[in-house]
Amino acid sequence: MSFCLRFPSGSNLNLNTQKILLLRDRYGEQVDVEVVAETGSTNADLMARLSSLHAPLLRIAEHQTAGRGRAGRVWHSVPGGVLTFSLAWHFPQSTQALLGLPLTVGVAVAETLLALGVPVQLKWPNDILKEKKKLAGILIETSSAIDGGSWAVIGIGLNLVIPDALERDIGQAVADAPWLAQMDRNLLIAHLLNALAKAMEQFRQQGFAGFAERWNNLHAHAGQAVMVLDRGQVLHEGLALGVDHSGCLVLQTAQGQATVVAGDVSLRPAPAN
Repeated sequence: MSFCLRFPSGSNLNLNTQKILLLRDRYGEQVDVEVVAETGSTNADLMARLSSLHAPLLRIAEHQTAGRGRAGRVWHSVPGGVLTFSLAWHFPQSTQALLGLPLTVGVAVAETLLALGVPVQLKWPNDILKEKKKLAGILIETSSAIDGGSWAVIGIGLNLVIPDALERDIGQAVADAPWLAQMDRNLLIAHLLNALAKAMEQFRQQGFAGFAERWNNLHAHAGQAVMVLDRGQVLHEGLALGVDHSGCLVLQTAQGQATVVAGDVSLRPAPAN
């Protein structure tokens, strides 16, 4: 995959719906696009509109004031410094069949960033890391569709340039990608949209099985000692072997192999002895 990078004058830092539409490929052309200057949450916006949607829709906000991460956590943002967008996509499968979707999205985003020269890895179940710090997060919400199947609203926040004050608000060290911040934002969004649309088509046909090997090739904690926590309580501890074809994490524990289903659990490196 090869990309032509465009380094912006000031205007290319602004998102423009028509420019993004023109940069879609044959996969991305399935998706309509809208850009807003500010909103509370692009995920909440799309979830509220699912009953009236008839095709995939990408909604991008220049600034989110009430962005959310997993387990109700706040997703901090700053205008121009964080790329925030959500994609609504209809699947013929039920919501229960979408277990591996967050990992599929992680693969699509991570491979796009790697092709753009940003060294990233994947943290189970749905974070993208750069230099062991969080660069991007994924939040997926689902709803049964009235006419069958289900809708997924896929929210993504990607750090471009994080000022010190925002990092203090977040309360932990995070990664950013100044190299991406120099790109035409419309081109960057189009690359991500095209990759996501292609991945959604493949997921519809194959489920996560078609992505498991690709995910494991990007696994940030492969072969490392980790802990799986739920609300601060350690559920499992062992060596992270990777993910199976359904997207579950496989651990080698003292009692044997354990399979962990993604939910509101979180993964942490185990403390050194």
